[in-house]
Amino acid sequence: MTGFLLRRLLLAVPTLLGVTVVVFATVALVPGDPLTALLGPGAPPEARHELSERLGLDEPLPLRYLGWLGGVAGGDLGVSISAQRPVAELLGSALGQTLLLAGAAFLLVLAGGVLLGALGALRPNGPLGRLCDALGTLAVSAPQYSVALLLIAVFAVNLRWLPAGGTHDVFGGGGAGDLLRHLVLPAVAAALVPLGLTAKVFRAALSTVLAGELADSLRARGLSRFAVLRHCVHNASPALLTIGGLQLAYLLEGVVFVETLFAWPGVGRLLYDALTARDLPLVQGGVLVVAVAFVGINLLVDAAHAAIDPRVRS
Repeated sequence: MTGFLLRRLLLAVPTLLGVTVVVFATVALVPGDPLTALLGPGAPPEARHELSERLGLDEPLPLRYLGWLGGVAGGDLGVSISAQRPVAELLGSALGQTLLLAGAAFLLVLAGGVLLGALGALRPNGPLGRLCDALGTLAVSAPQYSVALLLIAVFAVNLRWLPAGGTHDVFGGGGAGDLLRHLVLPAVAAALVPLGLTAKVFRAALSTVLAGELADSLRARGLSRFAVLRHCVHNASPALLTIGGLQLAYLLEGVVFVETLFAWPGVGRLLYDALTARDLPLVQGGVLVVAVAFVGINLLVDAAHAAIDPRVRS
């Protein structure tokens, strides 16, 4: 197991290095001028030259990359151009909010995906199984942005059961209860598509195990239906683990629309505002953090998969 983890960690090093190259080159080559965004289109050349030197934008692209990479290796992601604050400080506070939203959505994904997938596998030709399959297809097919708008219109505007955005009421004591009320709608909107995908993958995996020799041998030994199902779920868990890890990574990097629409102060909304302001250091740092989180989650999924299935370690 230790050798397997070491191999995965060594493979992650060139992956992360490649991520830094892609992130820096993509952001640096995006059309637009950060100097114009900061100084305005009518700024004199002297001011533009002075600001370009101060921000290091006058250096060749390879030198800028090496300088940025050296800072990243030392934990320095640079200074935000628009906010004039360290990028790591801005990302630290925003990352906590994104992890909270992604964690809540992921719990909904696991609970709903396992429930719909298991019911669909146990009753594949019955009304309940068909209903679960239809709900999974609807969750995958429904546009996330449209569903979020529908949730706001129904539960926030018409019924007024839940707030439409933010993390706390403007006037109020705040607290965990207030945060939970603000968390419900964005978590449901973010979890919809991953829930449908998880349900479909888990249903297919569990159906295959239930129709295989393992289930037949367990029934022949006289085990109860619940015991047979428990063993079959264990054998189908690697597929659930894989799709669950991918959906968690998707939630960390794919909630930009949700955070923007619900005014949730996470990394997605921070990146959206940074792109609008052409804040290159903040965009580079934010995308890098999300990419590192994606690689880290895949490492954890590989480790958990190897712990469950010994064949993976070989």
